[in-house]
Amino acid sequence: MQRSLSILVRNVTLAAIAAGTIFAVAHARAAEPPLQLGPARPYIAPTGEVVAATVLPPPAPYWQGNEFASGGDPGQIGPTAARIKDLIDIEGVRENQLIGYGLVVGLNGTGDSLNASPFTRQSLTAMLERLGVNTRGATLRTKNVAAVMVTASLPPFGTQGTRIDVTVSAMGDATSLQGGTLLVTPLLGADGEVYAVGQGPVAVIGFSAQGEAAKVVRGVPTTGRISNGAVVEREIEFALAGMSTVRLALRNPDLTTARRIAGAINTLMGEAVSEPLDPATVQLSIPDSYRSNIVRLLTEIEQLRVQPDNIAKVVIDDSSGIIVMGREVRVSTVAVAQGNLTVTISEEPIVSQPEPFSDGATVVVPRTTVQVDDENHHQLAVVKQGVTLQELVDGLNSLGIGPRDLIGILQAIKASGALQADIEVM
Repeated sequence: MQRSLSILVRNVTLAAIAAGTIFAVAHARAAEPPLQLGPARPYIAPTGEVVAATVLPPPAPYWQGNEFASGGDPGQIGPTAARIKDLIDIEGVRENQLIGYGLVVGLNGTGDSLNASPFTRQSLTAMLERLGVNTRGATLRTKNVAAVMVTASLPPFGTQGTRIDVTVSAMGDATSLQGGTLLVTPLLGADGEVYAVGQGPVAVIGFSAQGEAAKVVRGVPTTGRISNGAVVEREIEFALAGMSTVRLALRNPDLTTARRIAGAINTLMGEAVSEPLDPATVQLSIPDSYRSNIVRLLTEIEQLRVQPDNIAKVVIDDSSGIIVMGREVRVSTVAVAQGNLTVTISEEPIVSQPEPFSDGATVVVPRTTVQVDDENHHQLAVVKQGVTLQELVDGLNSLGIGPRDLIGILQAIKASGALQADIEVM
């Protein structure tokens, strides 16, 4: 009877394997869900019998986890999540710097002194010769011309005829560019080719005024700007539509942020089309459905939100006393005491008068007062381990210290090994 039952069970098992059915074992436990098993596969036991074995399903890709698919939008995992558009730059989509040398004319006696600025005199002479005026050997005394450097940025995909802004800066001893006009100035790229030509009236925000005994200067009157003052003459070719892969460059390189960006993109596309190559680069393979419209793919990716991650850092500007600390800064348990030694010396001389009708003389007697204040009222303060940024700031402020002393305290805490953050001094 038992042998017949085992043959029957084996026949049912083989029939189930042939039919391609899926076996699942239901565990009657109240605290655990049923174990989800994969499809049944034939397996030869050591006794020679063919039985049905099930395997666990492979783990899901990392980009299908709750980290990238929670909150409705892929990659939106925190209240401070930022758009991918604000975190990355697309490789090849960038500005190019242009520079040129020109002359500003029409100044009201505030231009370069030709004797002190020989390059202005030479440029003025060469320009007049091109216009048919010969001034070789003549004495020029004009103060209405200034030599300037002209800079601009050629935007990505700038086409011929597009207008861009230019910045004009004086090179010589001109005191102001107010009211001046920039003459035709070619703007060159790093390869020496002309990409734009600038010309137009210069708008200056700063000003200067002076009299016989006083002078007032507001802003920088020797620098101006011309809105739409240059016309693009040459395009920089970049075939974005024909690319099969696009590299996304992180503005703040970070391994965790790169992984989250790749995960958010893969979650949106439903397949592994992006992969972080290093902390600063995420490579995106263009799916076949977007080969004819890469712009649409990039615009959809730019709107995804990702929680950026940064290293703990304390930035210090010693010249101005500015301190900026990130929210990830943590401090181990440490005791801090601060005190300044102040020595005050005051001189209060007195005059000693002789007695009347005496042979004495009037003399000045010095009197010096020295006071020493070591600020012994400041006691030792304990900063507990793992405090937040707000608690750290409150604890340091309780010592009654200023930014200058706080810089020294932070550097001392870092030297002791109790500050889990990098200190960057600007």
